Amino acid sequence: MINAIAIDDESPALDIIESFCTRTDLIKLHKMFTGPQEALKYINKFPVDLLFLDINMPSLSGIELYKKIKQNTPVIFTTAHMEYAVEGFNLNAVDYLLKPFSFERFNTAVNKAHEYIQYQQSKGQAQQNYFFIRADYSLLKINFADILYIESLDDYLKIHIHNQKTVVARMTMKAMLEKLPEKDFIRIHRSWIIPFSRIESVKQKIVHLAGKEFSIGESFENEFFSHFKG
Repeated sequence: MINAIAIDDESPALDIIESFCTRTDLIKLHKMFTGPQEALKYINKFPVDLLFLDINMPSLSGIELYKKIKQNTPVIFTTAHMEYAVEGFNLNAVDYLLKPFSFERFNTAVNKAHEYIQYQQSKGQAQQNYFFIRADYSLLKINFADILYIESLDDYLKIHIHNQKTVVARMTMKAMLEKLPEKDFIRIHRSWIIPFSRIESVKQKIVHLAGKEFSIGESFENEFFSHFKG
């Protein structure tokens, strides 16, 4: 059960969140606040698992409030303005809900928060078979086993996934490698990370994988063949 609070300067918006929370068995909504300053005092004194937080509030915006919270609390931002979602995403939001939102969309965000909280709690306790990445103004869960290959494009990465839409994320290759299990993935070129399990064949310095050919960069050659032969 996720312990949550909701903050919105409009009471009807809070009533909707309260009603939706009663329809899911994942959320226990402890309190609702129309005043952001009062909510901030409560959060810093009584930490919770999740926040539902309106962005556009007159006295203190949701963005400003979230920056003042002492704990690194997962947040689902709610907003009637699409342009605010971008700023919310940059603050590591789990998701954002564009008003008016349906129960189905609300439930999707709650399930995403539930998975993310479980992931955070279990990190370091056991080997995970997935990771989370921020893309498309949201947190996306990606299973290691589904990754075909990862492609670098300047400051962005394209994660090619089996039978799924390619995910484009602003991230470095170094940061991505830190998320991947070292024994299962390897960088073979400045532009490519591949999973060992999907290699179909290797001929000279060309790797055949997912119906494509990938050249092995000279500076990555020794490490690749050392791991591949092993």
